[in-house]
Amino acid sequence: MGVTGVILYPLFSEYELTVALSILKQGGKPITTIGITSDPIKGESDLTCVTDTTIYDADISALDSIVFPGCMDISTLFGNEDLIHFIQKCAQKEDFLFAAISSSPYLLAKSGLLENKKYTIGMLPEHRTELGLFNEDNYSNDLVVKDGHIITARGRGFIDFGIQLGKALKLDFDPRWYVSE
Repeated sequence: MGVTGVILYPLFSEYELTVALSILKQGGKPITTIGITSDPIKGESDLTCVTDTTIYDADISALDSIVFPGCMDISTLFGNEDLIHFIQKCAQKEDFLFAAISSSPYLLAKSGLLENKKYTIGMLPEHRTELGLFNEDNYSNDLVVKDGHIITARGRGFIDFGIQLGKALKLDFDPRWYVSE
């Protein structure tokens, strides 16, 4: 079983990771947190995290998937070519799973991974158009979209996002922990 990388960057959305992380733990899936820097990283709710490794030192050969939380201000990552290069290196691995929620599908689009994929994103249509990275014909208004080895979701779909991640990784978990009956 490979390792799931959880990418962290300043102003990452903690709540969007909660169910995904719980399902990964419940399913016995090892994770590693990967920062864009070796400095402590503060999320949008002021939770400060020290990551296990960075995009510069992560062992890509050990990874089989990556989870990207949303970001309160995704524009802070617009110029981070090192992160884009890291994503592109991961994409060279066969059957690698990418799961991005809220604004973070931007990173997949910037890396060229959404070109022919159905996707959703927590970003207004005019902002998607302004960036020039998104094919609007492939946009879905669904909360969670899975197309091949890519899962995208809007922020309020964080529960279904986590469940879809667990299913895509074929983990043994109980989804009833996360939904009301």
